[in-house]
Amino acid sequence: MGKTIRELKRWLEQEQPVLSQKMLDELLADSRVGVRKMVQSYLKEQERQQKEAARLEALWQMERKCQEKGYKTIAGVDEAGRGPLAGPVVAAAVVLPSDFDVTGLNDSKQLSAEKRNQLKRRIEQQAVSIGVGIADVEYIDKYNILQATYHAMRLALEQLTPAAEFILADAVRIPGISIPQEGIVKGDSLSHSIAAASIIAKTTRDEWMAKAAEKYPGYGFDRHMGYSTPEHLEALKKWGPSPIHRRSFAPVRDCLKSQTL
Repeated sequence: MGKTIRELKRWLEQEQPVLSQKMLDELLADSRVGVRKMVQSYLKEQERQQKEAARLEALWQMERKCQEKGYKTIAGVDEAGRGPLAGPVVAAAVVLPSDFDVTGLNDSKQLSAEKRNQLKRRIEQQAVSIGVGIADVEYIDKYNILQATYHAMRLALEQLTPAAEFILADAVRIPGISIPQEGIVKGDSLSHSIAAASIIAKTTRDEWMAKAAEKYPGYGFDRHMGYSTPEHLEALKKWGPSPIHRRSFAPVRDCLKSQTL
């Protein structure tokens, strides 16, 4: 093609050309090893981008099925914080516009904190509506974590304006609501609306735990977010439960028992 390796690299990266099979064959047969490797890398990246585009397109399927049934306001619902030993459980409900830029959207657990925060800002700027519900430690200990999760989800749904006409929830059916709904196993990796709710719930809870770390230093809440890491368990032994620890959870309950012996 008459290009140096550096020129070819810049051309592939900046222009993102669609290469004909003839051009590919010529480049892959180039006598320069560097050119052949560069083109192979380019082809792998093109394949990755195509797979990601297909994944993102597939994640609209659940919403489109609902739209075909006549529903217009479709809310994705998810939670964060069912497993930790401390802090609240947080749920979010999100209604996305059909033209939402879904680039990078995924299950919040698959994303870095920086990426989650970037997506949070985009969701907050572009979403039709967002609701957040929080069930505190007192509610969790009184009613159990599952009931607290349902409570947080109902609170989140109540905040939506306009109200949801159909709900796509991650792995559960939410009791106590009259709105039609569908629980989807691994929904945060199968629906854009649920994935967006997952990100809002996770980032909201992380912010809550970071503030709790300032109020209750020594536990490392801003690092483990209340989950039962070795660091957290060691701090629990050393300092005992804080006011935001879930006393109905076994490790915290056991710590309280040991303190009374």
